[in-house]
Amino acid sequence: MSKQIKNDPDASLVRYITGFSWLLLVVLTAGSWLVYNEQFAVSVLIGGVLVNVSFFLLKKDIAQLLHKVSEAGRSADAVSHTEKIRFFIKFYARLVVFGLLLILLVAKLPVNMIGLSLGLATVMLSVILVVLSRGKIFYSEQSLRSV
Repeated sequence: MSKQIKNDPDASLVRYITGFSWLLLVVLTAGSWLVYNEQFAVSVLIGGVLVNVSFFLLKKDIAQLLHKVSEAGRSADAVSHTEKIRFFIKFYARLVVFGLLLILLVAKLPVNMIGLSLGLATVMLSVILVVLSRGKIFYSEQSLRSV
């Protein structure tokens, strides 16, 4: 499975998104610290770490789901249904925990809401920027290979 994922353009694109997201978080946090203040930078960092960890766990769960379904062979429908239910339960449980963590952070720490929102947007910004820049390259190479 590992070799197949490494050669997969979609998996490579997700790796770029993940790496770029962490890099963007570092740049935004450092820039916030220099341009605005410490509280804003810490808020960006908190939001970015939360969303990047959540994205990582989601990526891991999706890979696990796809791996189990691909190993199932003929009984893929039964395994697929069970694994889908398990995936959605984990997804919504993680979403609830994520929301509770945000509520707890906002209630207990002096968090700048704009900074927190900027940090929470790092994965979204990474997806947009990487897909616009790298996505075209990956999918044009893939279409050339299929010809």
